[in-house]
Formats: sequence, C-alpha cells, structure tokens
Amino acid sequence: MILYHGSNTGNIKVLKPNQADHDRPYVYMTTIDVVAAFYLCNAVERPYYWFPYGFESGSNIPIYHELYPNALEEVSEGVSGYIYEVFAEENQVISFKNIPCARLATKPIEVTKCVWVENAYDLFMEYVKQGKLAVGHFEDKSEQQLEWWYSRCVEYLKEKHMMETPDCSYASFIKLKLPQVWERYIAK
Repeated sequence: MILYHGSNTGNIKVLKPNQADHDRPYVYMTTIDVVAAFYLCNAVERPYYWFPYGFESGSNIPIYHELYPNALEEVSEGVSGYIYEVFAEENQVISFKNIPCARLATKPIEVTKCVWVENAYDLFMEYVKQGKLAVGHFEDKSEQQLEWWYSRCVEYLKEKHMMETPDCSYASFIKLKLPQVWERYIAK
C-alpha cells in the first residue's frame, strides 16, 4: 500500500521510528496525502500536536476544523516542507486506534518519492478545489460543535497533566488562542 508522511525535514531516504507522545517510537504515516500535509504545519512544538481534523460522515475526505477565526491560514501560510511517499506491506504496519487513515511502523521504511511543498496553505486551498479537503470554518460552527472540540482540548490538557507544565508549547498555545479552554481546565 502507498502511505504518506509529512515532515519539515528534507532529504529523508528512510523513515525511522521516532518517539512522540505515545508508548514507543513509531514511523507515523497515513493513507491520505492531505492528512500528511497537516503534519507540515504543527502549531505547537513536538512532542505535542495541534491538528483539529476529522472526516465527513461516511467519507474519507478530511475536514480541518477551525477552532478560532482563520486558524488554517494562520498555522499553514508560508510553511514549507515535504510529503514523503512509501510503499509498505500490510504486515509492516499497524492501524492507529482513533485515526482510521493512520498507520504506524516500528521498523524503518524506505522512501520511494518526495514532494516539496513551498506553501502549505496554498496546497490546502488546492486540495479544497480538488474536493480532497473541507474546511470547517470557525464562523460556521455551532456552539455545540465548538463545545465538543473545546471539551476534547480540556481532556487532553488533563491527560497530559499540563497544570504541571503550563509553559509547554501546547498549554501556551491553548492559553493564547483558546483562553476559555484553559480557564475551564484550571477551574476543575
């Protein structure tokens, strides 16, 4: 199967497992090139991630959910990087629990192709034109939709015990962009 991996690092010939915020090092890949492109423009520093996306019901078209005005443009305009393509056998990868298009590998995988992305925002707008990406704009979201997303953020803050690391990149991002979420977190 063809899989994709987004990175800001160039000239990668072999994707090697790296430790993220999971139990062990993995090579993180996806079956959808659009999703790999999200990983070019992380709004927070690793090991944390900020990619509020999901899928239309019954579809494999990703939706980037803006949780504040102009979020997609803000995190992706002017960001460059690479989308790597690999070929992997089914027995070389495992599915990731909550993201149906995600695949993980515990062993290195050779890169078969690389595409340079000069501006991630331009790429996302091209994906939108092609019908490969939808954007759930902040101003179109109902209070109920925003509440669902904000609750997920609070859960993640709790899960990562960010009261103990209030200056980490994720907590700092939440305090800056979604202060009401941080206030809910510290009030509990």
